[in-house]
Amino acid sequence: MQPIIYDVAVSADGFIAGPGNDVSAFPNTKPVVEDYFARLSTYKTVLMGRATYEFGYGFGLKPGENPYPNAASYVISQSICLPDDAAVVVRRALDDAWLSDLRNSSPSAIYLCGGGILATSLLELGHLPGLRLKRAPIVLGSGIPLFAPFRHPLKLRLRHQTDYGDGYVFQEFDILT
Repeated sequence: MQPIIYDVAVSADGFIAGPGNDVSAFPNTKPVVEDYFARLSTYKTVLMGRATYEFGYGFGLKPGENPYPNAASYVISQSICLPDDAAVVVRRALDDAWLSDLRNSSPSAIYLCGGGILATSLLELGHLPGLRLKRAPIVLGSGIPLFAPFRHPLKLRLRHQTDYGDGYVFQEFDILT
């Protein structure tokens, strides 16, 4: 069974984007971006929420296009409307059976590419075993949190850490149950 990995940039105060989905404060240092693209090339299945998918519209993504053309991409949303010939699959709800089937059939780890609400839903269903954080040396003060509120504290085990200098750190965690 393949893991679902939440691989996301996060500010020192726990936000994945600032107000209005602004990500411009996140530094784009070369080694961090190169390592991210190397990890991205290993994912063959992608999960994202509606807001994360629609965020791509601001960068030229057209409704129905797959932002990750080398991967099967799923948008989890009750409300999104996409063309019938969309290159992404829309799932209206998450459930344990579908997630188990997806994890069993995926050829690689599954990339959860953003969305604190979706991450929390996966966590509460027991389908989020890993977390990869690109911790940026910024404080946003408000915006989109890494997770929506959830019921129980998380215990993490650090698997790997890379210090890029200037306060930028990549950390890979196992989420313990």
